[in-house]
Amino acid sequence: MSSTISARPLPVPREDVCPFGPAPEVAALRTEAPVVRVTCPTGLDAWLVTRYADVREVMGDPRRFSNNSGQAGHMLANQPPDQPLEEGDFARMDGPDHVRFRRVFAPAISTMRRIEEFRPMVQRTADELLDGLAGEIGPVDLHERFSKPLTTSVIAELLDVPYADREIFHRVADSLFSGKSDVDDLDALKFPLFEYVGDLVRARRVAPGEDAMSVMVDRGQRHEQPFTDLELTKMAAGLLVAGYDTTASMITYGTLALLENREQFDLLAADPSRAANAAEELVRLLGVGSGLMRVATEDTEIGGVPIAAGDYVVVAIQAANHDPERFAEPERLDIDRATSGHIGFGHGPHQCAGQQIARLELTTALATLPRRVPTLRLATSLAEIQFKADTTVYGPAALPVAWDEIRPA
Repeated sequence: MSSTISARPLPVPREDVCPFGPAPEVAALRTEAPVVRVTCPTGLDAWLVTRYADVREVMGDPRRFSNNSGQAGHMLANQPPDQPLEEGDFARMDGPDHVRFRRVFAPAISTMRRIEEFRPMVQRTADELLDGLAGEIGPVDLHERFSKPLTTSVIAELLDVPYADREIFHRVADSLFSGKSDVDDLDALKFPLFEYVGDLVRARRVAPGEDAMSVMVDRGQRHEQPFTDLELTKMAAGLLVAGYDTTASMITYGTLALLENREQFDLLAADPSRAANAAEELVRLLGVGSGLMRVATEDTEIGGVPIAAGDYVVVAIQAANHDPERFAEPERLDIDRATSGHIGFGHGPHQCAGQQIARLELTTALATLPRRVPTLRLATSLAEIQFKADTTVYGPAALPVAWDEIRPA
C-alpha cells in the first residue's frame, strides 16, 4: 500500500446496536469522510467507500478496480488477496476470462426459463419442511429446521447431488466464510470437495442429465475454449458452497426483521404477492454488511480522493444501500418500497452469479411462511438473539420461534 495516511478500524456490523443496519458510525463517515482509510480485521489497509454513487462507480469499472484481489480478503484470512490465481478461480478473474465462465454458468441457473423450471421444486421443498413441523408448536430453531434445509435441498436438487452428502459442502462453507480459518484449514476441506465434485463432473460428461451441473458440463465441452474438469469442478463446487449458507442466512435474518416489524409480516401474510418486492427490500436492508474488496489497477480517484495503483478498496454495500441520497428513510423496512437500483447482489460484471436462484428461494420463503404460519413469532426477545461472529455471512446463529398452528399448503 502506497499511502501513509493514518487509518481507522473498518466498521463492521454491530447487531447489538443496529440489528438491521450498518455499524452506527457509518452514517457519519458517509457524510464527513465518504472515502477514508481503514485497517481491516485481517490487517490489510484499504480505502472504505460508503456513498451509493461512489460504490456503484467502483463496482461498475473493473478496468480501474479489479476483482483479482478476491472479494473478502479484508475479512477472511483464508482468502489472501495476494494468493496466486489458479486454474478455475473464476471469481477472481476480470474481463474476457471472467465472461467465459459466466457464459457457461448463467444458462445453467440464471435464465428465466430455468428459474421457472425450478420454481415448483422450491415451493414443494418449502411446503414439505413446514408440513414436517406442523405437529410442533415450538420453540423451534427456524434457521436449522427451515432455512438451512431449504437452501441445501434446493442446491442439491439443482445439481443432482444426494442430499445425504450435504455435510461435505456444509463443512467447506462454514470454513470459507469463517474469519477463524486460514488458507491451510480451507485447503484441507476443499480438496475432498473437489475430488467429490470432480467425480460428478466426469460422470456428467459420460451420462448427462437435466440438472445444472450437466448443463455446465455440456456447454463447457462445446465452448470454443473447452473447459477442463478442474474448471467445471470449481464452478460446480462454488455453487454448492456459496448457494447454501448465504441464502439460508438471509431467509433467517429477513424473517427476524419482519417479526420485529410485525405490520410488514402481516402484510405478507395477507398478500403473498408482495413477497418478490419484500425479498429485494430485505436484501437492500440487510445484505453484505462487511462490504466487498477490489484493488486499484492504476492511479485514480474516488469522490475526489486520490487512490494509488495497488491500493485495496472496500465498497460498503450495506452503507450504500442505506444512503439517504438514494433511498428515503433507508433504515425503515418497507416491503412496498421501490427497491430498483439496490446493490445487495452487487453491481457491474461481478454481481452475484447465483442471484436469481437466491431470489427464488427467498421469495418462496417469504410468500410461504407468513401465509402458512401467520401466528409465527419469536420465542425469545430480540436482545437474546445470538448473531453470528467472525464471519462474512451475517444474521442470527439461531432463530427460536413458536406458533399456534401451521396451515395446510
